[in-house]
Amino acid sequence: MPSGTDPVFALDRTGGLSLSRRMPDDRDAIAIVGGGPAGLAAAEVLGGAGRAVAVYERMPSVARKLLIAGRGGLNITHSEARADFLARYHPHGCLDAAIAAFPPDALRAWCAELGEPTFVGSSGRVFPRSFKASPLLRAWLARLDRLGVRIHTRHRLTALGGTLHFDTPDGPRAIRPPATLLALGGASWPRLGSDGRWVPLLEGLGVAVAPLRPANAGFAVAWSDLFRERFSGAPLKRVALACEGTVVRGEAVITQTGIEGGAIYALSRLLREAIAAGGSARLVVDLRPDLTREALARRLSGARPGDSAATRLRKAAGLAPVAAGLLREAAGAALPADPGALAGLIKAAPITLTASAPIERAISTAGGVRLDALDERSMLRAHPGLFLAGEMLDWEAPTGGYLLQGALAGGRAAAAGMLDWLRETGG
Repeated sequence: MPSGTDPVFALDRTGGLSLSRRMPDDRDAIAIVGGGPAGLAAAEVLGGAGRAVAVYERMPSVARKLLIAGRGGLNITHSEARADFLARYHPHGCLDAAIAAFPPDALRAWCAELGEPTFVGSSGRVFPRSFKASPLLRAWLARLDRLGVRIHTRHRLTALGGTLHFDTPDGPRAIRPPATLLALGGASWPRLGSDGRWVPLLEGLGVAVAPLRPANAGFAVAWSDLFRERFSGAPLKRVALACEGTVVRGEAVITQTGIEGGAIYALSRLLREAIAAGGSARLVVDLRPDLTREALARRLSGARPGDSAATRLRKAAGLAPVAAGLLREAAGAALPADPGALAGLIKAAPITLTASAPIERAISTAGGVRLDALDERSMLRAHPGLFLAGEMLDWEAPTGGYLLQGALAGGRAAAAGMLDWLRETGG
């Protein structure tokens, strides 16, 4: 053990976050490696059960990805019906038990207990009243501090086994906890802490890890120079996107290299798998999902004979300039003159996607430790006492509150499993 002290979060007299120094004494503490939502959720459950808990985080502060995600409004969960909610997670059933134990209503009640009541937005998404992550995180860390949870920052895990080894500013550190939870995240947004460097550590223990891949990411499209220069950054509003029979309504954004946005993220798994299987994916865009093809054809037929194609698309079809530009990209040549054929193209404009954005630019990560490596308590079957939770497991979900709900529920479920195992083993 190093002779120095470890930084931990504490509340100063003004209620803000500050760093204090305490002598480390974690010989009997359960170890949680990773200070994101899953790890902190587990720490709360364990601390609430009266267990000594130490959280080890490699970054200078915890929950950095949560804070960044909350800059534009922290979407904490979703209000849709339970069956529809659970269907958002892949593979199906992967988090059913965890979310049943900590459903969206419980998450909303938890936020309210921390002084952040929630509200449901027009899309069904749920947000804290302040709309930000920082007040919620500040109150959460205060609760953890009251529970005696110790948070050690700048601790990078370097070796696994019965003993955990860390690199710290004070030199190497080794601990042998009664139980360990790994909540190390995936490999998206590595500058915030989740860099996937845990993969070889677990593979060295014989744990099967599915390759980490980008999820909730944009995709590459070979736009023409004219379209790219004119419409990069422009939103496609109120469209419907389809891939292999799955249709999602929402919005997307044209980028320099392709397309991204909420509706794209909802289809990202299907698009990614199609590219992996065939080298490209076919995305079909309905630019006027509120109109049938027949109604659209009638509108186009009523256009004045002297109207240009641009005028017909704008006035008769009601397309914004970016949507009209996308239609021309999809046509690849002159637009059809026949109103029925043009209406058909507006309702089903095909776009070829050639690659996913790099994992470093993805919102979340697919792949990770295979779920069948864990038992029902979230413990590795081949390594008693070693539990896993969060994004490092092989499940994925779209944006919209599902990711955070899954991480929090999964962390709490793993903590419950740890308590069960410790009671059984006398730990």
